[in-house]
Amino acid sequence: MQAGRIVIALILMACASLAGAADGLVAIKSPYSAELTMQRLEQQVTQRGLNVFARIDHAAGAAEVGTALRPTMLLVFGHPKGGTPFMICEQTVGIDLPLKALVWEDASAQVWLGYNDPAFIAQRHGITACPVITKLQQTLKEIARATVARYD
Repeated sequence: MQAGRIVIALILMACASLAGAADGLVAIKSPYSAELTMQRLEQQVTQRGLNVFARIDHAAGAAEVGTALRPTMLLVFGHPKGGTPFMICEQTVGIDLPLKALVWEDASAQVWLGYNDPAFIAQRHGITACPVITKLQQTLKEIARATVARYD
């Protein structure tokens, strides 16, 4: 049964990229509703000891101005243990921190979980080497996998 779960998680990750790698967005299909995906994401983030700084419901904001928007929610999170070393490599990374993850429903009702690849953020700021990048990539990948994993 465990092997089946691993295969399903790998398939989900393989189907992941909505946007090209050039723009740095890692996007993964979610089998859950947008709201449940966001709840699961927030749970994964807090279970790892990361701070949640904000949860922004863009669709609710759109409704306030009389505009319809499919479910679109942003979670802003992080921890000084990861962010500070990244900024030590290049302080301008601070404009891209804390980390963010977006949950949205596309026009075909498919829910997605997306985040910026830390390597792309590093490239954006001219960082050629920074030891924390790999750790941040791994952490985000683990959070995303756990968020969209099915345990039937």
